[in-house]
Amino acid sequence: MRLVPLFLLGLTSGVALAQGGVQPFMVGGRGFGSLQDAVNAIGDGEGEIRIAPGTYRECAVQSAGRISFVAVEPGKTIFTRVACEGKASLVLRGRGAQVRGIVFSHIEVGDGNGAGIRIERGPLSVSNAMFLDSQSGILSAEDPSGTISVDHSTFSGLGHDPTGNGAHGIYIGRYGSLRVTACRFERGQGGHYVKSRAPIIEVLDSSFDDSHGHMSNYMIDLSNGAKGRIAGNEFVVGRDKDNHSTLITVAPEGAKNDSSGLVVENNRARLASGADFKPVFVGNWSGEPIVLRGNILGAGITPTARRWM
Repeated sequence: MRLVPLFLLGLTSGVALAQGGVQPFMVGGRGFGSLQDAVNAIGDGEGEIRIAPGTYRECAVQSAGRISFVAVEPGKTIFTRVACEGKASLVLRGRGAQVRGIVFSHIEVGDGNGAGIRIERGPLSVSNAMFLDSQSGILSAEDPSGTISVDHSTFSGLGHDPTGNGAHGIYIGRYGSLRVTACRFERGQGGHYVKSRAPIIEVLDSSFDDSHGHMSNYMIDLSNGAKGRIAGNEFVVGRDKDNHSTLITVAPEGAKNDSSGLVVENNRARLASGADFKPVFVGNWSGEPIVLRGNILGAGITPTARRWM
């Protein structure tokens, strides 16, 4: 998979990396000294913010317009340790947003849900991004008409919530749909790697490596069920788990969405060295038939089980 390598994080910090004294945040030919100023300049219009390489201790809130947040050099623009509104590095509630090539790290807030991106309204597209060593990676509010897509991105060291309420790599509320493609999830520190309440789900060609996880939970949690497809993924179940019963869940918190015909196919799953429990690959609480085919499961993993509330 074409993922941004971790070694790109060994960078000099500070916005001074913008060369020649050029302002680090560019909208068209106009430069800005802060990300929020660049966002405000676009307002309710449409625009792209090109961000110079550097490590930035700042954040921004988008309340209007359609904005693309783009790293000039993917993997070399890092937002760290600062969250707006006690929520995230980027709080997005405009008419739409794209995020490309940006790294988010060490985002923590008092309620345990600090995220790289908090999407509250409108469509969101994320690509070639990294979410590292924070409470959450991407966290959403509710927008049943909105769509979220995440492509070629890495989620590592997420899920640690000191309040005990639960943080996750990706946590999508009642949005219209979630699509995850060619992403890497690893080293979870609690919670689920992907948790979604959206009625439509696609998780394709991604990897879930829990071999170095700590007190992690489900790999994919479809909390209220979903239609769609989970296919072509690789799962490695680690030893140090808070819950090792199930890899993929369907409607464990109540079947509020239709799950009939959900397809789980052509995935690979195995236990990491030293893991000696016997999990279920797909636990189905929905009461509806789902399709499992072509999955290759390692020793000790049961294909599926019907669950009851």
